[in-house]
Amino acid sequence: MQYMLLIYDDEDTLAAMGPEESGPFMKAYFDYSDEVAKAGAFQHGDALQPTSTATTVRVRDGSTVTTDGPFAETKEQLGGYYLIDVENLDEAIAWAAKIPSAKIGSIEVRPVMVFPQGDQG
Repeated sequence: MQYMLLIYDDEDTLAAMGPEESGPFMKAYFDYSDEVAKAGAFQHGDALQPTSTATTVRVRDGSTVTTDGPFAETKEQLGGYYLIDVENLDEAIAWAAKIPSAKIGSIEVRPVMVFPQGDQG
C-alpha cells in the first residue's frame, strides 16, 4: 500500500540552523533516503521551496483568484514528502519516525487513495 509521508517543519527554525546543525541534519536526510530506497519502499520524494514561493489558487464564482503564499498561516509548513510503498500503516509509521524532521517538526502519514481502473476519468 502506498503512503505519503508529509514533512512539516518550522521554516524559521530551519533557516536559523548554522552549518554545524544543518550539515548533520541534511546528512541524516541523505542517509534516510538511502535506507528507504535500499529497503525497496521508496517510490518518490522531493523537498519543497519555502512557503514564500507558494501561490494559492482558488476559483470563486467562475473567477480564478491567486494569493501569494500558503493557504493558512501555521507554525509548521509543508517542506517535502516521501511516497513509500509498504505492507501496512505500522510499517509506514516506522519509516515516518525515522525521518529527521520528526525530531523537530512532524510527519503526517496518509494512505494514497486507489481508484478502480475504470473510475479515473
